[in-house]
Amino acid sequence: MAASFCPPARLLLGPGPCNTAPEVLEALSRPTIGHLDPAFLELMNQIGERLRRLFGTSNKLTFPVSATGSGGMQAVLANLIEPGDPVLVGINGVFGVRFAECARRLGAEVVEVHAAWGEPLDCNAIALEASRKRFKIIGAVHAETSTGVLLGSDGIAKLRSACDASGALLVLDTVTSLAGLPVELDARGIDATWSGTQKCLACPPGLSPISLSPRAMQVIAARKTPVTSWYFDLSLISKYWGSDRAYHHTAPINMLYGIHEALGIVFEEGVDERFERHASAARRLWRGLESRGYELLVEEKHRLFPLTSVKIPEGVDDVSVRKKLLENYDIEIGGGLGPLAGKIWRIGLMGQNANSGTVDLLLHKLDEVT
Repeated sequence: MAASFCPPARLLLGPGPCNTAPEVLEALSRPTIGHLDPAFLELMNQIGERLRRLFGTSNKLTFPVSATGSGGMQAVLANLIEPGDPVLVGINGVFGVRFAECARRLGAEVVEVHAAWGEPLDCNAIALEASRKRFKIIGAVHAETSTGVLLGSDGIAKLRSACDASGALLVLDTVTSLAGLPVELDARGIDATWSGTQKCLACPPGLSPISLSPRAMQVIAARKTPVTSWYFDLSLISKYWGSDRAYHHTAPINMLYGIHEALGIVFEEGVDERFERHASAARRLWRGLESRGYELLVEEKHRLFPLTSVKIPEGVDDVSVRKKLLENYDIEIGGGLGPLAGKIWRIGLMGQNANSGTVDLLLHKLDEVT
């Protein structure tokens, strides 16, 4: 008999995944039942209600897609975009680039408005671009994981106004923000979003919570061409998550146990309390890093709480430090991507890892390896 794989016990303080909550691990191990079992269908109802509450929405079409966050992006955009559709994307990091590239591969005519990596989006520039023509979608990343930059409430409001003037849907990537920062879809007028389970929800990767507004659903209903992806066709999947319960694909049953448990943990703690815990841990990390002479990439008012980017000091080897943390102390932090590769570390404080003890441990071990 082949030996079983036993993964090392790591403290995951990179850009995701974070460590899975123990209660979620237990939920994943529960007995598998059929995806049309009445008990499972009731679980689906509860997941939908919990996601609506966390997203801050009454959107009927709110559920986890059987895919990672990138799959959720593909699902949302494939349903909203038809060939030739004009799409405007604000880009200040890797995941804005992916947003635009996914739209382009679906046949959209994509206009990009760029900001420097580590800087906030220039929402006035996006609005100016939107004033020049009508767009079907205006999109951006709420929490840019490659840089640690937040699209704040004022920025979202400017994008919403630009959408109103252009007749566009407002679409945001909320992969890193969900359960770590307020998303508030309805209050902010966000028409469509996708997220992931492996960040602030502290659940393994494998599901992508999505939500689409009635406006977005009207756009899908008015399509002139079929959705290019059968698997991600929301008009089909929604029948399984809706009242029909029509078979579409075999749901990842145990992963749905996991997200149900993870959402329950969020509400047991309290949503606002969870947001404050992420904020408090991040501020403690910032103070600790700056007191040691480190410079942070992002201006404080634009920083994410779940993900901090710190500039690597001159003369310090990026790979060597991360390797020592991993091999000597079982601590993972992330490196930079794209033009920031080798220039920053990305430190994630997500889910159960967002606490003062974790921050102090990381700072102490960082002292030892630098």
